Amino acid sequence: MELYAAYAGNLDARLMSRRAPHSPLRCVGWLTGWRLTFGGEHMGWDGALATIVEEPGSQVFTGVYDVAPVDQEALDRWEGVDLGIYRRHPVTVHTLEGDLRTFVYVLNGYEGGLPSARYLGEIADAAESAGAPHDYVMELRKRPC
Repeated sequence: MELYAAYAGNLDARLMSRRAPHSPLRCVGWLTGWRLTFGGEHMGWDGALATIVEEPGSQVFTGVYDVAPVDQEALDRWEGVDLGIYRRHPVTVHTLEGDLRTFVYVLNGYEGGLPSARYLGEIADAAESAGAPHDYVMELRKRPC
């Protein structure tokens, strides 16, 4: 099984259980040296899409999932890999289990644009449900949209 580090809506284990039903949440952790941002406003259905960009000193809260082979294609399809919207990118996530080699989905678009209030709220709710620290969730809720 591959390990997938979710940083936006897929942080919600209930949502992921519908998208990838054979791929349980393994743990949570931090992706250091990366920053959550938004981009590809023209690709989104309702504003800019979540992505991450490298930035020293920043960190992104993640949920790490054991992705079963049977779910991998469906997850790639959901993230628009075949359409060129997102691509897989290898990263290391720092967890209580130690450093885990995972992949993330990174937007194939430029940073910029604002997410919809609904989408940003879903991301904040997902982070909260995954156990993200209160200050991290509050920063998400205060972002411009």
